[in-house]
Amino acid sequence: MQQRGNFSAVVCGTTADHGRESSLNRKLLNCRSCSILLRNNFNNSGHSLDLLMTITLTAKEQQTLWQEAQQTELSAVESNSFESLHLFPPSVGCGRVQVIEVSCGVYLELWNFTCCDNVRIKIPTSQHPVQFTALLSGQLETSLGPRLSAKHTLISGGGIQQFMTIEFQKTQPFIGVNIEMSPARLAAFFPGADEQLAPELSLLVKQNDWQTLASPKSDAAMQSIVQQILNCPYQGITKRMYLQAKVLELVTLQVDSLLTLTEVVPLNLTLKSKTVTQLYYAREILRSHLEHPPSLSELAQQVGVSDRTLRRGFQELFGTTVLGYVRNLRLKQAELLLREGNRTVCEVANLVGYSQLGHFAAAFRRKFGITPSDCLYGKKAV
Repeated sequence: MQQRGNFSAVVCGTTADHGRESSLNRKLLNCRSCSILLRNNFNNSGHSLDLLMTITLTAKEQQTLWQEAQQTELSAVESNSFESLHLFPPSVGCGRVQVIEVSCGVYLELWNFTCCDNVRIKIPTSQHPVQFTALLSGQLETSLGPRLSAKHTLISGGGIQQFMTIEFQKTQPFIGVNIEMSPARLAAFFPGADEQLAPELSLLVKQNDWQTLASPKSDAAMQSIVQQILNCPYQGITKRMYLQAKVLELVTLQVDSLLTLTEVVPLNLTLKSKTVTQLYYAREILRSHLEHPPSLSELAQQVGVSDRTLRRGFQELFGTTVLGYVRNLRLKQAELLLREGNRTVCEVANLVGYSQLGHFAAAFRRKFGITPSDCLYGKKAV
């Protein structure tokens, strides 16, 4: 099989390290026990919301969990020569992923799983294929900016994948499809006059340069095709033929949306690798001290960069300012807490670091289009 993409390497891992199995299980058990304990005692603790809600794993650790899950008798069953079924690791969730080679070098994954907690995976720098992902439900965040949900598809171009983290949110089941292919297969679908890849799509094939990431909005047509793929009425060779046609149809719609998109992340970073590492460390500090984050100068000192490098580098790497990142993360955490329905608006505002209820309400409304009280009583964001 070809090089797997951002999500395939962690959604259905392809490598294993059985020597680390027991230590990894202990890590997850300790993390889960700690999470439950902290949740039960949250009001009297100083721990961050991020610690309470998120399990962080390396890609290799996640792949090991997948490999262990495939040892069960119901998993990894070959239904025929071009498809297989993989159970989601029970230590982090439940469900399954079906992998189908719809044509030579073109892989389709059918997702249907739920995470027990928010699960954050650290993805190392590596060569990446071309990838198209669309969901009916579920939400996934990437550290590089683009997101994946029922409202936004995700296109990951071929090229060098920058070190990144992806976070699977536990709020909804992940139901959708993921499509992967090599740049050569993409060129076969969309050739130009010289039978090479159409020049309009050159941003999706970067070879030895940073890959392109984009989050085109989903629409009713895309959602309908995803539904048709998930509910394929055929079996055997006719199933494969049907899915080939639907995969091309979905990719065509995503590409069409991409060509009109302005928010594309080319990842042509000018930062040194050491500075990138320091900026990721700064971001993790902010996530871990959401209620009382350090000042800009304190943060710069902690990670070993100047204030200027922190300001400019953070904007270049993450697409937002330090203040904007903290505000956005606070509001996302606030939305999750409000939808749980067991805290007042005032309590949630204090938990995410807002001392003025009016400032919290105004910021929340700007981001979600509804008031915190509306969210508490179940109204959906606009």
